[in-house]
Amino acid sequence: MPSRWDHLFDLKPIPLLDHFVEEVAKLLTKDLRQWPPPVSELDLDTGGAFAALFTEPSARPSPAVYAEAFRLTRWELGHETDAYDDYMRNKRYLEHGLAPTDRTPLLFLSRWLTEQMLGLGEATEGRVKRKNMREILDRMESKLRQESSLLA
Repeated sequence: MPSRWDHLFDLKPIPLLDHFVEEVAKLLTKDLRQWPPPVSELDLDTGGAFAALFTEPSARPSPAVYAEAFRLTRWELGHETDAYDDYMRNKRYLEHGLAPTDRTPLLFLSRWLTEQMLGLGEATEGRVKRKNMREILDRMESKLRQESSLLA
């Protein structure tokens, strides 16, 4: 008679990187549930435009802002600078249901996501590649859609 633990030996092992990607996605999704997401420090010289998000009460951006921030971050990680530049220069975010006042939260969220991904790559000494970072973004976006109303 097999023991109740025998089935665990029959399971296919999960590669460490896949488990890591999932755990990072969970952690960052948790951070995105609060507005604004946590930052360790805010340099007013480079991020002064975002200071109002932390010093003045502001409403959580619409789900469309989050969706567009994920799009911009994917472009950033994919080195698709032409697409990113065209999007911002021609205010394509207006075509995707955003208001002109959504520009600052959009830029903040996309930079926050990008910094989280690049910081992860740096902290792992390059073991987490941009492909893995895009997978993390996909999982985060999926979790936000399933678990909350942040992404409709």
